[in-house]
Amino acid sequence: MSAPRVHVHMTVSDLDKSRLFYETFLGVSPVKVKPGYVKFLPPWGPLNLALSGGRAAGEGHVNHMGVQLVTRDDVMTQLQRVKATGLPVREEFGVDCCHANQDKFWVEDPDGVEWEVYVLNHDLEDESPAIKNASPTLKDESRSLRLAKSATCCAPSP
Repeated sequence: MSAPRVHVHMTVSDLDKSRLFYETFLGVSPVKVKPGYVKFLPPWGPLNLALSGGRAAGEGHVNHMGVQLVTRDDVMTQLQRVKATGLPVREEFGVDCCHANQDKFWVEDPDGVEWEVYVLNHDLEDESPAIKNASPTLKDESRSLRLAKSATCCAPSP
């Protein structure tokens, strides 16, 4: 990543329909497609848009907001600055979330909108080398395992 990006994570009622809309609107294909998850990084704007399925039509749209920074040091600088103001923060370092390993911290605005400030350490692969080389039975069983800690890994826990 060469510059910070604003991160928006939306929970949508129809992931396929939303993917098609955002491909058209942003003019690019997603950079990451996983079961129940799609991510866009349009080259023309500082946006990191993630979509997750699972919302009933008519419910809230925004899962959380965030700012993706370039380095862990950048995250630490912002963390120290925010802590100095007295805002409550929740720190998470080396977490596997949204099919990636990240260092981050969270704050919550007065209306309950959660913001994360994070750096992407590395993407996670769908399958470990052991699963890729495993028997067909093990491969079938592994498909039911989640990479993330929970279905809500990309949102702060209460």
